Amino acid sequence: MTLHEGEIPVDETLVRSLLQAQCRQWADLPLSHAGAGTDNTMYRLGDDLLVRLPRTAEKGRAVRKEQEWLPRLAPLLSYPIPEPVHAGTPTGAFPLAWSVHRWIDGYEVGPDTVQDWALLGADLAAFVRDLHEIDLMGAVRTDALSWYRGGALGPCDRWISGCFDDCRATVGTELDVDVLEQLWRAALALPEPSGPHVWLHGDLKPTNLLVREGRLHAVIDFGWLSVGFPDAEHSTLWDLPPRARQAYRDALNLDDATWNRARAWAIAAGVSGISYYRDAFPAFVAECLARLRAVGADAAGRRAGAP
Repeated sequence: MTLHEGEIPVDETLVRSLLQAQCRQWADLPLSHAGAGTDNTMYRLGDDLLVRLPRTAEKGRAVRKEQEWLPRLAPLLSYPIPEPVHAGTPTGAFPLAWSVHRWIDGYEVGPDTVQDWALLGADLAAFVRDLHEIDLMGAVRTDALSWYRGGALGPCDRWISGCFDDCRATVGTELDVDVLEQLWRAALALPEPSGPHVWLHGDLKPTNLLVREGRLHAVIDFGWLSVGFPDAEHSTLWDLPPRARQAYRDALNLDDATWNRARAWAIAAGVSGISYYRDAFPAFVAECLARLRAVGADAAGRRAGAP
């Protein structure tokens, strides 16, 4: 499945060739496809390793960033994060950086793996608090550590407005796009964030959270690791049930302005995801639709005075 222009095809033969050339100690281990997201394709290697290959040159920059910063962040966090054990170098067949990580056992967050959603929300808040309190160690918001979600909402308005129009044309019967745009515009009128920059995971959606026995166990996929304002970090809470969302907000004591800007980032990610992937990645579009429906339901409940 090709999602982006300039995407580099990857299959088991290619991965095996990279291992033979650069990691001969692992080259004969069993290899199986372990999934693919919007940015990377993954292969499980033996029982204990994961090969991670970026889809495009832009995503390759994120791989190098993970290789540099994850080993420095991991000792300062109370939950496991990916551990790079090999920094793959470009070849003629695959001209991008790639990685081998330690495999982390766990289950994706979902109704079959989580029973106490409030507890999960509190666990996630604890991870976010830890991450945001880590010293920047000289890192600044530039180059690979600068991502739009760590900035202000205003600079995104022009292209997000176009995404609202796309959504009206494609999924307007499934969503109240007008209400979502009203929420977006209300957030644009709020004061911009003014606190210090912090470390940001950038994409704390359920597929990047691993649980064991219903509790958060690990956080994976730091491809969007960046430095910036924390508002958008909270946006993926609309991917979780209301009890998780409220417990998270309570644990971090987030004020209304921060929460409403976070909700606007959830809207932006949802409508832009639908606009970009509507023909190429139906499963991802479904995730975006679910997020936007949750935003709409949450806003309607608050207008009606629901707790």
